[in-house]
Amino acid sequence: MCRNIKTLFNFDPPATEDEIHASSLQFVRKLSGFNKPSQANAEAFDRAVGEVSEAARRLLASLHTHAPARDRIEEAEKARERSKARFAREFG
Repeated sequence: MCRNIKTLFNFDPPATEDEIHASSLQFVRKLSGFNKPSQANAEAFDRAVGEVSEAARRLLASLHTHAPARDRIEEAEKARERSKARFAREFG
């Protein structure tokens, strides 16, 4: 899975439209192999991002859990710590 695609479910506050779009864009980039599509492929690329965004919105709205919502700040700090540990092993 692409490391740049973040988990969006069960956070307080909920995922924003920008976060959903960014994840959708990363997903379509990964599938297509294009970071920025050519003019010939731009329409199909943009349409795919929109469709994936809509599917992601529907998915997030339909999911249910009994677990308490996670705190974005705490989760970001945990991710930073994991990153530090990973890069310390690789480059340390």
